[in-house]
Amino acid sequence: MAKRSSAAAGPREAKSDPAVSYNAFKDYEGQPYTGMKIGRSHKWYYDRGEWKEKKITPDLWQINYAVTKRRAGRAPEGSGVPVGTEYHWYVLAHQNTAKQTANDYTTSLTGLKFKIAHKRAGSEKWSATPRTQRTRMIAFLRRVLADLEQQSAKDGADVAPARGTAPRRARRPAASARRATGRQRRTHRVSGRHPARRV
Repeated sequence: MAKRSSAAAGPREAKSDPAVSYNAFKDYEGQPYTGMKIGRSHKWYYDRGEWKEKKITPDLWQINYAVTKRRAGRAPEGSGVPVGTEYHWYVLAHQNTAKQTANDYTTSLTGLKFKIAHKRAGSEKWSATPRTQRTRMIAFLRRVLADLEQQSAKDGADVAPARGTAPRRARRPAASARRATGRQRRTHRVSGRHPARRV
């Protein structure tokens, strides 16, 4: 019995080891992955960073943000990637702001970030070429767009047609307008016959 209990305890201890659980292969809908388990979360604190923005169109701005982020707690010993690892994320988010004074705004950011590629510590090559990274971004944006269109369809909202697509059909005229249009057509047809008879 003692041997069984010690043998049973071995796998549990291995699974509780952060380094083992982090690096172990996991499965998500048939896709193998390593790293933090899906469903878990991180909490970070951001230092005083620099946010630059440039107006491109009346509604479009180009942004650039650089800052150091720090973990709220401490990473478990042996977990995580080696120091020097780099990531390329694509962020799609809502930024809500409220003006407080002439120079101050409150701001919050809520959205999604998608991993485009990574570069291992000590390596000069990214896990995906620039072309593949663009392909991954396109696929990500298409999924987000499909979700938005599905939500709009459920809500019954009108979605503006994409550029290059046919415009939506106009509403049918009201009954009075249809009758007036019908009279104009009949008048036009009748008046159109008179010149033929005269000729």
